[in-house]
Amino acid sequence: MVLNCTKIDDILHKYYLSPSYGLEFCIGFPGNLVVVLGYLFCLPKWQSCNIYLFNLAVSDLIFLCTLPRLSYLYANHQKETSSYACVINRYVLHVNLYSSILFMVWLSMDRFLLIQRPLRNHFLLRPQAALVVTALSWLAVNIEVSPMIALMLQDLQNANGSRCIDFASLEGDISVLGYSMGLTLTGYVLPLLGLCGFSHQIASLLQTQEVAIHRRAVMYKRPLRVVASAAAMFLVLYTPYHIMRNVRIVSRQAWAGVQLCTRMYIEGLYILTRPLAFLHSVVNPVFYFFMGDKFRELLLIKFRNLVRKTKQPREPASGT
Repeated sequence: MVLNCTKIDDILHKYYLSPSYGLEFCIGFPGNLVVVLGYLFCLPKWQSCNIYLFNLAVSDLIFLCTLPRLSYLYANHQKETSSYACVINRYVLHVNLYSSILFMVWLSMDRFLLIQRPLRNHFLLRPQAALVVTALSWLAVNIEVSPMIALMLQDLQNANGSRCIDFASLEGDISVLGYSMGLTLTGYVLPLLGLCGFSHQIASLLQTQEVAIHRRAVMYKRPLRVVASAAAMFLVLYTPYHIMRNVRIVSRQAWAGVQLCTRMYIEGLYILTRPLAFLHSVVNPVFYFFMGDKFRELLLIKFRNLVRKTKQPREPASGT
């Protein structure tokens, strides 16, 4: 039996996107929730690193809350009927996508400065500076995403709110391809170069200070491994998505002359990359435990205390 190429997206929506999003929610939501609650109730003093990590965890947690609805709709071959839910979902998704890598850049910068200035005498290592950087980061990401929201609102208005389509399928007054390329550059490529740059800077700093910090070499090499791992994670997870998103947009242009089935195959490949890109929200909690100052130890202490309280036998009632 020959598969009808026009059914590829429906099949992938039901049998790939739906279970993938459901699995990502089931794994990622508890991990990020533990991190958010841990920071709120277990951390007595916040450093600059903790501020970046907390904002990253909150962003991931909000995004993961949108996945159950998407999973349900795709599983039942249903379209999003609420214009508000459509816009909010896409907004949260893309804000999380680009805020995550941006906060990882600031975390990498923080680790580099901490190795360079162990006494925390750099102004960017102060919590107040981290709050300013965080606010500017949220502002920058919202500015990056705002043209896409305008395109979505325009599309919904043209369709009388009867359809909710993906960013790569939008059309509007501005060039979707030009905007997507610009978003790829500013939201992904430049932050990735920042991550790679800080990895290189940390490695160079450790090499030049190897003799001076010989006793603490193991402690200082951990941030290098974590930052390099973060850069590798975003390179692996984000690159296929951004490539296929732009290829998908190009394939829909009249001047490209791409045939229907070829467009559907390209859309299928693009669909395959979407859960892969969003997998960062599941992996990010791993970094919280390795980059947060004493966070892992404080969380484990809190957990042990809770276990002791639940296991503590009740005192026998006094006799009469």
